[in-house]
Amino acid sequence: MKLLKCIIGLLILFHVTACTGPSVRDEYPDPKSSYALEPGPTGPLAELEIAFARVHGTQQSGFLLLENNAEALRWRLAMIDEARHSLDVQYYLWYGDDSGSLILKRVLDAAKRGVRVRLVADGILLVGEGQNLAALESHPNVEVRIFNPLEQKRLRGQKKSYQTLERFNYRMHNKIMVADNRMTILGGRNLGNEYFGLNKTYNFLDLDVLGVGPAARLMSTIFDHFWNSNWMVPGYAYAHDVTPGLLQELEQSLNQELKQSEVLQHFPLERQNWENLLASLAPRLHPGASSKTYDKLEDEDISQRMATELPEFTKSAQNELLVNNAYLIPDEEMLAGAGQLAQRGVKLRIVTNSLASQDVPAVNSHYGPMRKAILASGIDLYELRPDAAVKSEIDTAPVVAGFVGLHTKAAVVDRSRVFIGSFNLDPRSRNINTEMGILIDSPELGQELADKIEYLMEPQNSWRVSLDENGKLIWVSHDGTLTRQPAQSFWQRVQDVFFKIFPKEYF
Repeated sequence: MKLLKCIIGLLILFHVTACTGPSVRDEYPDPKSSYALEPGPTGPLAELEIAFARVHGTQQSGFLLLENNAEALRWRLAMIDEARHSLDVQYYLWYGDDSGSLILKRVLDAAKRGVRVRLVADGILLVGEGQNLAALESHPNVEVRIFNPLEQKRLRGQKKSYQTLERFNYRMHNKIMVADNRMTILGGRNLGNEYFGLNKTYNFLDLDVLGVGPAARLMSTIFDHFWNSNWMVPGYAYAHDVTPGLLQELEQSLNQELKQSEVLQHFPLERQNWENLLASLAPRLHPGASSKTYDKLEDEDISQRMATELPEFTKSAQNELLVNNAYLIPDEEMLAGAGQLAQRGVKLRIVTNSLASQDVPAVNSHYGPMRKAILASGIDLYELRPDAAVKSEIDTAPVVAGFVGLHTKAAVVDRSRVFIGSFNLDPRSRNINTEMGILIDSPELGQELADKIEYLMEPQNSWRVSLDENGKLIWVSHDGTLTRQPAQSFWQRVQDVFFKIFPKEYF
């Protein structure tokens, strides 16, 4: 809901900005191409990969699922703190709240000790932040690039062109962090309090995967593709507004805000020594072979490859397909594919948000009318409860949020092949945004993910959606049966009706 309000505000702001002009310099040099460094030869991350390879070989990567929100933040901090050579960070949303600020502080601390830092963020939250972006890039070890910002002036040969609303609709939905080209974290989480259990209103049940070894290099390939694209505007394009000492002022403000945080009690503000934790990680990692999947950027378009690659992954199921996906608006192709799998005897189960747990009610507006078609295709359908029992594992102390929502994008085929990434099962992911993810062949990891999805489907966590003897929808959970879709408030039901007037392709 926070992002939806932001988008509406940006639509208004777009018209204002179009009149006043962009805040980038009229002329700035094209950014130079650069690429991920070779895997760092020294440091705890190198030692971890070497230890893992001694047991499993150099072609396998090691994987750890990150479902617990506190652990997801803690491992990001560990990666940043123990990086010795390079740090590449790419995110759709990077909020300036407690967790987002803490991560930024630790990234800047890494740059101060000589780590090469490259930061990529989508431009949707960065309107008016030109000064701060340029200030970050004023550090000699930091480079910043922004994907498709609202405030831009691009050069096409000799012709200057301003941003258009149609082009601004394309967003970079990727979520990647790579340290020393040895370790990576990728998945569904953005950088903000609700993704780490620190939001007092609601928190997400989300999923990342930590990868050690070749998987890190796969993610570096995706990062480099975006980093070197002409869809990016460099931070120094805003440098005409930067005053001397601005970076120091930003750091002082950042530190002051973090010291006053009420929710970071279990996360020290200063760099920690994580070497013992990293040394104990190797035996916990699930070995597996992996491959990358991502949408590619063209000059003025996006090649939506994942919309065809992921269906091929799911079609490989012989016995079972389990899906955990927060935003579900299936198209005809998806429903037809599900029907074909069901006819072959494959058991299909999906867990997604209910209206009651949904943070983007517009998605439910277009998902809701398709429930019967989803069931008819042979899919067993489950919807998360906002008061799910798993909520106690999602909130990070001292926070106790009002409700839990689903943000995961994951699937497992035959309990042996796994997808984790940023791809939602909705029109925006299929046709508009850039998306990315990893495909992992690992029976150990597949079994663990299947267990987590099945636990989420249990009656204390989700409603099972089905039809009664009269063909009407019902929602069954541990506390009884509902004959009307569950919602937290009348206002949620109003929004559910209101957003039906907008084309589903927007969402």
